[in-house]
Amino acid sequence: MQHFIQNPILPGFNPDPSVIRVGEDFYIATSTFEWFPGIRLHHSKDLVHWRLVGHALTRRDQIDMRGFNNSDGVYAPALSHADGKFWLTFSCTHNSRGGAWMSTPCFVVTADKIEGPWSDPIAIGGGGFDPSLFHDDDGRKWVVNMTWDGRAGHNKFGDITLQEFDAEHRKLKGPRIPVFSGTELGCTEGPQILKKDGYYYLITAEGGTEWNHAVTVCRAKNLFGPYELHPQKHVLTSRFQEDNPLQRAGHGFLVDTPKGEWYLTHLCGRPVYDPEAYGFGPKYGTGFSILGRETGIQKVEWRDGWPWLACGGNAPQLQVAAPDLQQHPWPQSSQYIDHFDEPTLSPQWQTLREPAEASWCSLSQRAGHLRLTGRHYLASRFDQSLLARRIEHHRMRAETRVDFHPESPMEMAGLVVYYDNTNYYFLKITSEDNGKKIVQVCASIAGAYSEPGGAGQKGEKAIIENSDPLYLRVTLDTQWYQFSYSTDGRHWANIGPRLNSTPLSDEYGNLIFKFTGSMVGIFACDVNEQGRYADFSHFSYQQLAEESTVGEPDTVQESVALEVVS
Repeated sequence: MQHFIQNPILPGFNPDPSVIRVGEDFYIATSTFEWFPGIRLHHSKDLVHWRLVGHALTRRDQIDMRGFNNSDGVYAPALSHADGKFWLTFSCTHNSRGGAWMSTPCFVVTADKIEGPWSDPIAIGGGGFDPSLFHDDDGRKWVVNMTWDGRAGHNKFGDITLQEFDAEHRKLKGPRIPVFSGTELGCTEGPQILKKDGYYYLITAEGGTEWNHAVTVCRAKNLFGPYELHPQKHVLTSRFQEDNPLQRAGHGFLVDTPKGEWYLTHLCGRPVYDPEAYGFGPKYGTGFSILGRETGIQKVEWRDGWPWLACGGNAPQLQVAAPDLQQHPWPQSSQYIDHFDEPTLSPQWQTLREPAEASWCSLSQRAGHLRLTGRHYLASRFDQSLLARRIEHHRMRAETRVDFHPESPMEMAGLVVYYDNTNYYFLKITSEDNGKKIVQVCASIAGAYSEPGGAGQKGEKAIIENSDPLYLRVTLDTQWYQFSYSTDGRHWANIGPRLNSTPLSDEYGNLIFKFTGSMVGIFACDVNEQGRYADFSHFSYQQLAEESTVGEPDTVQESVALEVVS
C-alpha cells in the first residue's frame, strides 16, 4: 500500500528547516527568532510523522535576547552529527533593522542526545547569518556562511564563504575563503554542504524568503570550487506559480533514508488571500501567510550526479510519496489541552526573549493552575508575562479559564493572538475606573491601539457582575478571528466584531525583516507594577473541521451576570 507525506510536515511557524539522519532517526531544527526557548527540534522515524522533542537553547546563559526587536534573535540553525554527537550552529541577530550593517554573532552548541542538554555556545565569528558546519572526510570542520556587506554600492548578500573551525581549541583558524557569489536571483543565504560520490554539493537559499524564494544547488570536486550550477539552477521554487498552495518555497537541504531514497526539506507558506484588500485579481504576491513560514518536504531523484524533484519540474507538491519505511506515528490528537498539572511547562509553550521564571510564571503557587504575575504591556520588548503556542491550522479554536480580580484599568489578563509587539488581538479582563470588572476585545495593528466593535475608541464591553472565573475563547476561520466568553464553559457569547487575520502575518505592511508567525496564548499585564496575578486553570487548542464557521456563538448566552454595553 502506497503511503504519502502531507505537506507541510511541521505546520505553523517552523521556518528554515535543517534536516539530518542519524541511523534510523531523522531530525529537523527550525528557527525561533525572538521566542524562547530557542531552536525547535523535531524527530521522525519515517519522514511522515513528527514530534517535538525539545529545544537547544533553554537557558538564559546560552542566549540573552532581552530588548531584541521583532524578528531579531535566532536565525536559521543548521544541524549536523559527527564524532558521536550533535552539532548545531546558529546566528543571534541583534539589529536586523540597524541600517547598513547587522550584528550577527554566530555560535555552535553540541549535545550527546538530541534532547540535550546542549552545551554553552562557542563563538564562530559573525559577518553574516545562517552559518552551518561541514564535517569533511579528513576530520576537518568548516564554517559555511553568507556575508552581509553593509557598504554603499555593494550587494548586501555577499559571497558564501568557508573558514576552518578548530574543534579542539574551540575557535576559527585560517582565512575566510569565498566560494560562491550566487545567481542573478540574489539574496544568497542559508548555505549547507553535502558530500556525495566525490562531489561537494553547496545548497543555498535565494530570492529572499518571500514570493521569489528558491533552493539553489551547485557542485564541485574540490571543497573550495570552482562550483558549477545545477542545470536547472533552482531545484525548488514556487516563483510565479500563483495557483500553488505552497508559496515562498526555499531554504532547503537534502537527506537520505536507510534504503537510499532521498528527500529535500524546505520552508514554505500557505497564504490567505484577502478579498477586502485585493479583490479578485491575480494571486501571486498578494497573499498573507498568517501561520508563518512552515516546513515542507519533497522527494528527490538523482540523475547525472544532480538532485531533481521526483515529481518533475521544480514546484513543491502538497502530497509526496513516502519512503519505503515502516510507518511510525506518534500519539496525537486533533485537540491539545494543558491542565497545568505538571511540574514543568509543556515544550509547546514559548515566551518572549527570556525563559519563563517562577517569579512571574508559576505552576506551584496554586495547584492545578498556572499563575501569571502581570508585568509590562504587550507592546514592550521587556518583561512580558505571556505564554503562547503556534497556530498550526487555518481553522482552529483556543480556550482558557482565568481567575482574575483587577482593581484598575492598568491591570489586565486574558487570551491573545500575537504576531509581534505591534500586531496582535486580545480579549482582556480588566477593571473600569469605577471598579466594574469587564471583558473587552482590543487590537494593535501596525502599532495603532484600538478597541474594535464600538463608536470611536470605545469598543464593545461586557460587565462581569461576579468574582467567578471566566472562560475565554478565540476561533480562527481562515480570514477571521472571533472572540467569545462564557461564565460556565457551556453557554458562549461572541464579543466584538470579526477581526481580519491577515495583519498578523509576515506580508502585512511595508516592513521587511518579518519572519515569525501567529501565536495564540495567555497573558497578564500590570502596568502599575503592583504584582497583580491571574490564575489559568487550563488552555486548549483544537483544529476545526473544514466546514467550521465563526459567525455564530455555540449557544445563546443566557447568564444574567453578563451585560453587553457600549
